Amino acid sequence: MARTARPKTSSFVVVANRLPVDRVDLPEGGVAWRTSPGGLVTALEPVMRKNEGAWVGWHGAPDEELDPFENDGLALVPVALSTDEVSDYYEGFSNATLWPLYHDVVATPEYHREWWDAYVKVNRRFADAAAEVAAKDAVVWVQDYQLQLVPQMLREQRPDLLIGFFLHIPFPPVELFQQLPWRRQVLEGLLGADLVGFQMPGASQNFARLIRQRVGYTTQRDRITKPDGRETVARSYPISIDSQGFAELASNPRTVSRAEGIRHDLGNPTKILLGVDRLDYTKGIKQRIRAYGELVRDGQVDPDDVVFVQVATPSRERVNQYRLLRDDIDRLVGRINGESGRIGRPPITYLHHSYPRSEMAALYRAADIMVVTPLRDGMNLVAKEYVACRDGDNGALVLSEFAGAAAQLKQAFLVNPYDINGMKDALLESLAASPRELGRRMKSMRKQVFDNNIDRWADDFLTDLRALA
Repeated sequence: MARTARPKTSSFVVVANRLPVDRVDLPEGGVAWRTSPGGLVTALEPVMRKNEGAWVGWHGAPDEELDPFENDGLALVPVALSTDEVSDYYEGFSNATLWPLYHDVVATPEYHREWWDAYVKVNRRFADAAAEVAAKDAVVWVQDYQLQLVPQMLREQRPDLLIGFFLHIPFPPVELFQQLPWRRQVLEGLLGADLVGFQMPGASQNFARLIRQRVGYTTQRDRITKPDGRETVARSYPISIDSQGFAELASNPRTVSRAEGIRHDLGNPTKILLGVDRLDYTKGIKQRIRAYGELVRDGQVDPDDVVFVQVATPSRERVNQYRLLRDDIDRLVGRINGESGRIGRPPITYLHHSYPRSEMAALYRAADIMVVTPLRDGMNLVAKEYVACRDGDNGALVLSEFAGAAAQLKQAFLVNPYDINGMKDALLESLAASPRELGRRMKSMRKQVFDNNIDRWADDFLTDLRALA
């Protein structure tokens, strides 16, 4: 799958599973590319432009090879994947092996040798593409769990490069990671980087402990020394959002009007509870819906006064576990609405759909209580997005202790999502809280989110990485 055109070299290269653009098929038959709305793209775009950077990633369509191209001034280097590789490397090893393993085995990981072989092969292709596009002494920043072998593969080809890696999801405890048959290969893959970044300090400590126990290298605080004398630094860099961008969007008159329309469409209830998640078994959607359903069933919450809106963005629908999860949630919502609802006023409005950022800002603005209860999450940016959109210092955040964001948003109503009764208590507490208490909590959380935005995250990581040169 070699490209036919050689890309222009760049002094700053991002390597990620996906390119930062989405394909748009034009009515007249042509193709255009639209910048993806994610926070990572927003954070890195200024750095890319300043350094004439390049982004290496898959463009999203299997069995298709594209030459390097530019979009809105950004140099993009597509990496091709076959249908089999999407199945084995992405849906298989990345999302049916690593994803559940790194999320505390909420679901059982599957270990298949052919998936591992595909993971190695695809990581090699990404490393080759990065090696080709990186200028001499360039900074290369590799992103996330799909590409953990790339740093060492790249180091072997290009020892001149300054290589960073950031893991966007949790990194598991030693006892869980040791299940992985290819544990040493993954650890050594990450050690190819000069700086390995994690969401939380506990993750970087887990990593260093594994290096000592399983690889046998010397560690001192956040520094790991290899036998050849080269060092890798492992630190935490909690990721954030474009706080100001969300705040401006939420205060836009069109967003304000749409938020009022949402409340009207829901029957102008006294309180709106909102959940927004990718449809994933790690997000705790079933647990929170069950908790709310029991409050309605037991008469502790009146569905005429309090409604629950759950947005579940479609995700990995070719993976069997995700199809089963969707069916389970459909049945649960149907049962609760059937038992407790009345015509035109279901207790739960369930939306299995993806929405643009503008609609999400309107939902955040409309909601009185945001319910973010993952069973395990590296950070969870939805919690921060909600806080950024609350310009009146009002609203409440019910947040899982097992989201990385809980370490920063300490004024949220923190819950153990496995404890249904505890979650019910937290929901009732947030519903009954006084405006003064809610204002105090939200003001503190907003300060945290605005002081530590996505730009600061990227700047902190890249500043530390360049200091290692």
